[in-house]
Amino acid sequence: MNGIEWIVEAHGCAPELLRDLNTLRQLFDQIIDDLKLRPVGETQWHQFPQTGGITGLCLLAESHLAVHTFPEFQSLCLNLFCCVPRREWDFAAHLAGFVRASSTTVRSVARPYVPAGETSEGKSQSIETTLPSGSAAR
Repeated sequence: MNGIEWIVEAHGCAPELLRDLNTLRQLFDQIIDDLKLRPVGETQWHQFPQTGGITGLCLLAESHLAVHTFPEFQSLCLNLFCCVPRREWDFAAHLAGFVRASSTTVRSVARPYVPAGETSEGKSQSIETTLPSGSAAR
């Protein structure tokens, strides 16, 4: 069995949206709903007073969903780890819609589970895709 991890970086984002907690809550809700994830508690949020950047963490039955925003750099970093396979999600289109990202890089890492001392036929592989963000309806 394999898990999957997505490491996502979005650039050219609207700084005011990267400071907006409601926008990020809606983004998390969309990811959780679309991928049928199961939060095990309330998402924790912290907003930094100097820059207004936000860090969010949602503990999932499947693992975790985390975000860090950097309004001063117009960028967002998102990490989603699922211990069981999940379908692909169009991070670029959604981030264009939620935070007006002009480009998004998505790295997908397969996480194979094997007993200690054994090797896996399918080694971990990383697939990186950089796309200009399209417009997407929320």
